Amino acid sequence: MAAIDKVRVLVVGDSGVGKTSLTHLIANNEPLTSPGWTVGCAVEVKLHEYKEGTTSQSTFFIELWDVGGSISHKNTRGVFYNPTHGIILVHDLTNKKSHENLQRWLIEILNKDGKDAMKAGDVIEIDPEQFLGSTQIPILVIGTKLDLLDDNHKNKLLNRTSAGSIAEQCGADEICLNCHEARSLAAGTTDAVKLSRFYDKVIERKYYNRETGRKYAGTYNSTPPFNSFAMPPPSTTFYNQSTQESVP
Repeated sequence: MAAIDKVRVLVVGDSGVGKTSLTHLIANNEPLTSPGWTVGCAVEVKLHEYKEGTTSQSTFFIELWDVGGSISHKNTRGVFYNPTHGIILVHDLTNKKSHENLQRWLIEILNKDGKDAMKAGDVIEIDPEQFLGSTQIPILVIGTKLDLLDDNHKNKLLNRTSAGSIAEQCGADEICLNCHEARSLAAGTTDAVKLSRFYDKVIERKYYNRETGRKYAGTYNSTPPFNSFAMPPPSTTFYNQSTQESVP
């Protein structure tokens, strides 16, 4: 049996926004009944059919790296940022500040050592050219806890334009969902299609030549350069507090 290629997707956002519930829902197609706080990083893995239903269909592993959002760990979590093939930015729809902080998360990831280069009062500016185009890192923005909004706020949210949002700045799709509802990402739904399209972009960037559409012969140099990442220590170990199991 041929080895299955894989990509790494960072799942980042403030502590408590629901990243662990989200990654569990994506990987297992069911809600997480008792989510815990993530210390360090926890990884969920799912199989994805690249360009499903076409002659180019191929199976890949999607590694979802759920990075703990605690402020106390921001100077050490940079070890999880390399390599990174895609980013899912997660915010709490009931917490406006968590959306505003997504820009700081992007800057933290882009900063080579993962440390927060921003100081209080600094003006945050995102250069869209860093993220637009097939040679740049794909991004998806997901808002959680849709179920906690009243109908009035839900309608405003779902009917609003994305002008000025971080999704627009990065040329990214945006999903709003309830992580406790299994049907939120049911096959064939608009949000499931957006998620699948994001995975395809991540895979294409790492494994396929954008000019010819053909898969690279090897994978060692297949990822276009993204120079802002540093290599982690060779024996990094991370933990999921809910299980207390170390993952090499």
